[in-house]
Amino acid sequence: MPPLADAPRPHPPGHACQVFEAESVYVIHGVNAGDGLLGPDEVCEGDIYALEEEAAPKRLILSHGANGQRVAEGSQIGQAGQAVRLIARYTLMAPDGDRIEMLLMQIAGGPHVALPLSPISNTADYTLVAIDSEPDEVPLADLLCVSFARGTMITLADGRQCAIEALSAGDRVLTRDHGPQEVRWLGKATLRALGAFAPVVITAGTLGNAGDLIVSPHHRIFLYQRRRHAGLQTSELLVQAKHLIDGERVFQRDGGFVDYFSLVFDRHEIIYAEGVPAESLMVNDATLSRLPSDLAEDVKARFPGLAQIQHFGTEASREFLDEVGRDALYQRKGAAGAR
Repeated sequence: MPPLADAPRPHPPGHACQVFEAESVYVIHGVNAGDGLLGPDEVCEGDIYALEEEAAPKRLILSHGANGQRVAEGSQIGQAGQAVRLIARYTLMAPDGDRIEMLLMQIAGGPHVALPLSPISNTADYTLVAIDSEPDEVPLADLLCVSFARGTMITLADGRQCAIEALSAGDRVLTRDHGPQEVRWLGKATLRALGAFAPVVITAGTLGNAGDLIVSPHHRIFLYQRRRHAGLQTSELLVQAKHLIDGERVFQRDGGFVDYFSLVFDRHEIIYAEGVPAESLMVNDATLSRLPSDLAEDVKARFPGLAQIQHFGTEASREFLDEVGRDALYQRKGAAGAR
């Protein structure tokens, strides 16, 4: 199969994201009590926000071209052709310590909208802890990719190790469940390594990895526990990298820029990165809408069903990891082999 880059590219259809009207994210305690999410000169760090109980997300479809990001046909908010401007990026902290990045955007001639880059609940409170008044004008889809950092060593079908940036469509990679599988698509995004986009570093040996494993915060690592913990349906765990952070063996590295790479196969696979099982990018309507629009069109041509099924396993929450302790998942220092 030829590389996806060789396939014809029709006009990009745009990509979708779920947004809330900015006024539905409001201050319940603090200087601006009662106000919705405002611009960077009007908000105050330390104010506590909540999402209105009845607030429902709206589908915003964006196209990205030479004239910037604009509302595309089919959006539930705004009119096709209206410009969309990124105003600020906020960091909010939930009671459990989880950090949520939220973008404030304005639709020209229309409302301000808030785009949370992680799931947000209308039953939790969020404290504003950081304000970025000059966020990079990066296509929103690039910010939502699940990816490995440049230099990550991927296990090939014959057992050799290959840096992820050296892979191309057609290369055969070893998968946990289906043996050797061909890479169908390799995507790349270069982002400023700050906040929710700063890579998570899983230091060498923590999970049996020979070298540091560096991934985007939402990338899920596959962990098999010989003893199933109470409250879990299976002994197979899928854990977002950001939930593994303990500040010592796993930490988030801020500063500079990071090159992220995503791999797509015929199915949602568990592959081996630095010897650690980790997920590939899952292709379905939800994840595809998060890719840059021109790349999304290529992937659509290769995966017309858009219905990959998530690998079986239990999603381990931050609360669960706090309860059992992250050391229970880490490999003992000096032990050989992966868990």
